[in-house]
Amino acid sequence: MISVVNLACELIRRPSITPSDGGIQEYLASLFGAQGFSVEHLDYGDVRNLWVTHGSGVPLVVFDGHCDVVPPGALESWDTQPFDPTLRDGMIFGRGSADMKGPLAALCVALLQFVLENPNHAGTVGLLVTSDEEGMAVDGTGRALQTLVDRGVKIDYALVGEPTSDARFGDMIKVGRRGSVSAKMTVFGKQGHVAYPHLADNPVHRLAPFLTELLAIRWDSGNDDFPPSTLQVSNIHAGTGAVNVVPGSLTLDFNLRYNTEITAELIEERITMMAHAYKLDCQFVWNASAQPFITHNPKLIDAIAGAVKAETKRTPSQATGGGTSDARFFAAHKIPVVEFGPINATIHAANECVGVAELEGCVRIYRLVLESLLP
Repeated sequence: MISVVNLACELIRRPSITPSDGGIQEYLASLFGAQGFSVEHLDYGDVRNLWVTHGSGVPLVVFDGHCDVVPPGALESWDTQPFDPTLRDGMIFGRGSADMKGPLAALCVALLQFVLENPNHAGTVGLLVTSDEEGMAVDGTGRALQTLVDRGVKIDYALVGEPTSDARFGDMIKVGRRGSVSAKMTVFGKQGHVAYPHLADNPVHRLAPFLTELLAIRWDSGNDDFPPSTLQVSNIHAGTGAVNVVPGSLTLDFNLRYNTEITAELIEERITMMAHAYKLDCQFVWNASAQPFITHNPKLIDAIAGAVKAETKRTPSQATGGGTSDARFFAAHKIPVVEFGPINATIHAANECVGVAELEGCVRIYRLVLESLLP
């Protein structure tokens, strides 16, 4: 049986920047196939998805993870090569070590160990792996899940191995996520010479009062499950690069992370009406990429929280903050879903790392979850 450390290193050393899987899914398919699991590839375009199951009947408990990673960025920012896994001081360094090749390795090892020791287990266990989580997420988990649902596959519980721990391993599980809606706003003006402003129409000046009001909006106060909704500007671009030219247009990018108190439709309508009130000549391109969701399934939550407490002696908080994840696709099909994984302090950063003890702890926790849900 392969160890979680060796499997994590094997995955890390395979470059798999979205949407490439770096050959990881073929490797995992071989690993699971050799242990008697049913293995199927659900590929769409450049995106690869792997669907693995063992057993029959209900309940069907699915582990979910992604093998794709974000680019490593400037190599000089790394102390080691990002795709050359390095063990040092009880940590594994490498791109994807925490998000989420390390947790994916733990999910896999937990499944393999569980089936090896319980070959005639009750119900069905499954694993869904995608190479399209860090990208547009169009042909990844969401599309693979839809294929399974269309076939009549009924998933009873899902656990996503995202790195959810905050300050200490086991201090947090994610029982929901906020929604995400982004906009690219283009404001049109008239280009001209800065010395003759009466002959030009500066879109930067026109945007300023609108943007001031936009940033001052208090969208809501949050609720028992979610913090208040927030808006952040991610980019403003205008101009030709010359200091003596009034720009002819401006592009503003912003994103809202919102809770269940509002909707993407309400957000889009309010902001569009504001732009009209300021008489801006503009257009919007909206992208509502995720709906907010919350899981209130006590059996799943208790199984995961109980397993975490048994391993770490900590009662994890139940949070909904952070970015989006593939858990949203399970929630869209009304499948109870919870996320748990190692500390997320270095994800997407140079020198990304994960604790060996955390991965070994994840294996034990994931196994306890299976034992709880499949008695």
